[in-house]
Amino acid sequence: MSKTKRTPAGEALTGLILDLFRANSLLLTAGDRLVTSLGLTSARWQILGAIADAERPEPVAWLARNLGANRQNVQRIVNDLERDGLVVFEVNPHHRRAQLVVLTEKGRQIYDAAGRLQVPWVNDLSDGLSVKEVEIAHRVLNALRDRLEGTGGD
Repeated sequence: MSKTKRTPAGEALTGLILDLFRANSLLLTAGDRLVTSLGLTSARWQILGAIADAERPEPVAWLARNLGANRQNVQRIVNDLERDGLVVFEVNPHHRRAQLVVLTEKGRQIYDAAGRLQVPWVNDLSDGLSVKEVEIAHRVLNALRDRLEGTGGD
């Protein structure tokens, strides 16, 4: 009985994936540490960012889709953010039940404060990396994401 083996590219990608898992865990822990004084976690910060960066208010399902996250998890976190006064729900003229999520002034202030904390942290983290290296890594991650989402080639 023969065993299927990974191609050289498949072997290299497996190593990258395992490193990405470890890096993701470390990034979430670092993010939690960075914004804990603001009453945030990495997950709350990420969702605030998705709301802040959206061109217009969006319902939870759209936020979850844009983040590549589970709608129920995003809903739970958005409910927590609403309870803490960082977001409000507004009527969606296109869908009665799918309310729009909107940052409050308090939410905007906390998100902006998180951004101010992130700048020196990310500048320090990027020290010694060239812009070209980071851009190459970004292209590889985008290609992987596209393939996983089923939109990239083949």
